[in-house]
Amino acid sequence: MMETLAKIAFVVYTLLILGGGCIAVGAHSLVRAMVGLISSLLGVAGMYMLMAAPFMAFMQILIYVGAVCVLIFFAIMLTQADDHGVEAGSRRPGKSALAALTFIAPVFVIGFILIKFQPVSIHIPVEVPLIEIGKGLLEDYPVAFELISVVLLAAMAGAVLLAFEQKGKKGRKV
Repeated sequence: MMETLAKIAFVVYTLLILGGGCIAVGAHSLVRAMVGLISSLLGVAGMYMLMAAPFMAFMQILIYVGAVCVLIFFAIMLTQADDHGVEAGSRRPGKSALAALTFIAPVFVIGFILIKFQPVSIHIPVEVPLIEIGKGLLEDYPVAFELISVVLLAAMAGAVLLAFEQKGKKGRKV
């Protein structure tokens, strides 16, 4: 019974990830694309829960959904785009086909690599204590841990830069 529920949850999270990715790639509006990104990231958090990694799921929601997506939304709102959105121009005929190819190609490449070069089974512990994850981040990989703050800083600086650039364009038209 539990195995069936886990398989159903896996399918639901997979559909959430793929559906959110399709929305993020194919949306006409930046806000709708961001909603697709959020649903995809929530699906990844669900996958972490299926792998019995609740801390990673919480960090996925806290950092990516909570911080990065809020900063992206802040940047979209600061640019004060017109009602139709900056990206509302006409679509080229091959854009949808190219988007689909870009979406599907990594699946085939990764699948080919996994089938052709199957890794030797490695003994992985069922649960890694949280203190070891913290030590690994702060002792072994402090640069990777600090890059998270650089990503957030770059997103915020980009939002402010876009806001000033849009404000300057509107000031010149008057």
